[in-house]
Amino acid sequence: MEIRLGNGFDVHRFCEGDHVTLCGIDVPHERGLLGHSDADVGMHAATDAIYGALAEGDIGQHFPPSDPQWKGAASHIFLEHAVKLAAERGFAIANIDVTLICERPKIGPHAPAMRSEMARITGLDPMRVSVKATTSEQLGFTGREEGIAAIATAALVAS
Repeated sequence: MEIRLGNGFDVHRFCEGDHVTLCGIDVPHERGLLGHSDADVGMHAATDAIYGALAEGDIGQHFPPSDPQWKGAASHIFLEHAVKLAAERGFAIANIDVTLICERPKIGPHAPAMRSEMARITGLDPMRVSVKATTSEQLGFTGREEGIAAIATAALVAS
């Protein structure tokens, strides 16, 4: 059995706004996230984890930020593409694990909805999708509440 692991990392800075989109869920917040697309760091990290497991580069290679058609795009488009590409390459996604890194907004109350949305988009059982959060103990740019970061791991198995 062939098993592949990939990891992804993404960061977006805060900007003016009234919510952030994280793992497909709009979370009320006094600021938004700045990005070419909807700046969903959790979904971007998960997408890059799948691409990484496939040795298929990253989101920027598949959806260049220089291309105006992706301006403001919903990140589920990117994740759906990565899932489809995995299937085309003969792989099933065994699980996805996402960690959001921020002081605020608090993720805990929204994590179940995020997990459900990520499972829906990927076609996975929710028990195969993890969404959790941590702070950086007020250290670095996330600790100073300048932005949000995310890391993700995806495991793929040959189908």
